[in-house]
Amino acid sequence: MALPDVVDPVPAAPEPPRQRGLLPLLLFANSAMMAVYMGVGSVLLPLQVAAIDPVNKVAVLGLIGGVSSIFATAFNPIAGALSDRSGRRGPWILGGALASLAALAFLGSVSTALLVGTAWCLVQATMNVFQAAVTAIVPDRIPAARRGTASALVGLGLPIGGTAGVLIASQTADHLRTGYLLFGALVAVAALLLTTLCRDVPRSAAAVEAAAAAAARPKGARLAAFLSSLSHHDFRWAFIGRALMVLGYFSVVGYQLYILDDHIALPAGLSAPAAMAVLTPVSMVAMALSTVLGGLLSDRWNRRKVFVGVSAALAGLVMAVPVVSPTWTGMLVFSALNGLAFGCFMAVDTALVTLVLPRAEDAARDMGVLNIANAGPQIIAPFVASAIVTGLGGYTPLFLAGGALSLIGALAILPIRGVR
Repeated sequence: MALPDVVDPVPAAPEPPRQRGLLPLLLFANSAMMAVYMGVGSVLLPLQVAAIDPVNKVAVLGLIGGVSSIFATAFNPIAGALSDRSGRRGPWILGGALASLAALAFLGSVSTALLVGTAWCLVQATMNVFQAAVTAIVPDRIPAARRGTASALVGLGLPIGGTAGVLIASQTADHLRTGYLLFGALVAVAALLLTTLCRDVPRSAAAVEAAAAAAARPKGARLAAFLSSLSHHDFRWAFIGRALMVLGYFSVVGYQLYILDDHIALPAGLSAPAAMAVLTPVSMVAMALSTVLGGLLSDRWNRRKVFVGVSAALAGLVMAVPVVSPTWTGMLVFSALNGLAFGCFMAVDTALVTLVLPRAEDAARDMGVLNIANAGPQIIAPFVASAIVTGLGGYTPLFLAGGALSLIGALAILPIRGVR
């Protein structure tokens, strides 16, 4: 197996004893997280915004999504670095989840665009505290040889959580407050189970001391250290590829409810939220299949790049389907193919990234830096998407732009040298 050409200066800690139930609990935690992001972000929040300002809903949703993603981008790596320094993940998982419950309850109680935006920023901030600590558990506790399989299983959180989230949201579309409380409770329960049933494994003393020493440096040095992972060739290209893929994906998916409402010819009697409840399981079943197969096959063949590059290219090409056929059938085909592509990409790319992390003791911090490639493009995506839709006259240019970004993301995988 090809490894990054970086030597870890801190001796590796002994492998912790295998914890029964760890992966199922991580799957549940990731599923709950994705249920919030997909159910609230794709259905409840757009419905709430449309009810407040139906005329300017695209621009308002774009502004709220962009500003809130700044909070996601900031809080994820900060929380990751703090959990590195503390040496534990459990308190950050539980604290982030309970704070998210409170923020979602607040979101369900407000009725102006300003307060909706404020509340969603709080949800993004608190959910990213939860996410940073949960994400770090895989490089903390899973041996490198099993990362593809583990990442694939954990990656099932997207199809499972996404499907459950959209179904819950579609059923509570007329009762937003109830829907928000259900999502908050789901995350809180997942955090309680993970932190109670699977004990926290303290990080090595050397790793904690290294994190504490890094925190004691001057601010400029800390910022340089925080971003130092981007100076490593392979990690930098993995970051770029992830950022482009996520930007292309969320430029389109973030507006899917409005696309169904304003662009696609739906069958008579089928509302946009009901259509989302059909399309999402189609996409997520395909995503689950490709997530499992991609992770298992990438482990068996010891190949990551080919899976990541091909799936990113496929994600770009399928964006043309709703352009050629802006129909219900076209959207069904698009959802299935897009699910196949994105599921394989996220599962294998996550495994690839854990193999190019510069320093094992900074795993959560560096995974937090990588998560800037998840959250950062989501800052840009709503602004870009709303500008394209309003400035270029519809959703067809949006699909084309999203496809181009994914194709370029596929090319960004090629320069990675340390992983096959």
